[in-house]
Amino acid sequence: MTTDSSYEDAGRACARSEPYAIGLLRSMLQISSPSYGEGRLAAHLVGVMREMGFSAYVDEAGNAVGEISRGAGPTVMLLGHMDTVPGDIPVRIDCGRLYGRGAVDAKGPLAAMVCAAADAVDFRGRIVVVGAVEEETPMSRGAVHIRRTHPAPDALIIGEPSGWQTAVLGYKGKLDLRYRVECAPTHPSNPVPKASELACAAWPVLLELLGPEAGLGGFDVPGATLVSIRGDLTEAEAEFDIRTPPGYDAQGLVERLAERLPGRLEVVNSVAACRVGRTDPVVRALSAGIRAQQARPVMKVKTGTSDMNTLAEEWDVPMATYGPGDSRLDHADDEHIALSDFLRGIDVLTHALQELGERLGPRHQLSLVPTLPARPVTTTDGGSR
Repeated sequence: MTTDSSYEDAGRACARSEPYAIGLLRSMLQISSPSYGEGRLAAHLVGVMREMGFSAYVDEAGNAVGEISRGAGPTVMLLGHMDTVPGDIPVRIDCGRLYGRGAVDAKGPLAAMVCAAADAVDFRGRIVVVGAVEEETPMSRGAVHIRRTHPAPDALIIGEPSGWQTAVLGYKGKLDLRYRVECAPTHPSNPVPKASELACAAWPVLLELLGPEAGLGGFDVPGATLVSIRGDLTEAEAEFDIRTPPGYDAQGLVERLAERLPGRLEVVNSVAACRVGRTDPVVRALSAGIRAQQARPVMKVKTGTSDMNTLAEEWDVPMATYGPGDSRLDHADDEHIALSDFLRGIDVLTHALQELGERLGPRHQLSLVPTLPARPVTTTDGGSR
């Protein structure tokens, strides 16, 4: 077992000291914050941000929002999420790793954003840090509230575990469907279709409509998961999770599927894919921050979904996703973050903020689905949902 103070010499010191940064993350992990239960963490985070010089508050949706203004310049928003999947993991430091539910997804990236915003003393402009609620839920209510109540910033960084050397350029979209079917009571030996049979038959129909190239391993093709199926002879229900590539006609799929199924098909949630190019100003700033740590930047697109999708639906601004932590540990029973990676992530974000403050001019109007100069790595470790 190792104590926090032994990390004082690791990496470059942040303005509030490395023990302070590690202590902040540890305190966040010690507060349970499953989706719909983020209130205690929001209050704690607001108190911490006020101590660090932010103007901070909890908004109507329950998001923790902190702002720092350092003169005239662009507005940069850093948005991570406070909620986690259920399940407690004892908070401890062992062999340079900090364990706890949310260490990777996504309290580690959020804590790094708070520290970086405080550290970026040479940044000229306004930094807004958001700890969003309910990212792990289908509706992502926290991010939806932010895009409705805040003007679009000049640049946006989403906090998710990418790995401290990696920027995420985009995510696939998501379409959640619920199919319900009812049939008149009948004897099991009756040859007429039963509700349970019709619910089961919907799955191969969906796969047929998605096409033979569909699968969950690629970024440019759709893929589906049969989330649940339950019922009996008279009533049955199936839930489908469909991941969609940029430009995919999700509404057309729903209409074709509804034509083929005898029951009731409901769209529970739908969010489009998003992707930016390597020349995006935020991507360039993050790349500069990674190079400043003597590392080569890596670019990825992911087959999951995050709050980047939610905000990109209405905000056409430079954006990318970044955060320390190994996303393969998302939701894992041994979720942990390497403290050296966490501290490097703070340095990368601090450098990126200062780059954006110096280089970002009038708001860029970029397409969120450009053709990439080169294909980035596609990962199946996904987003948060």
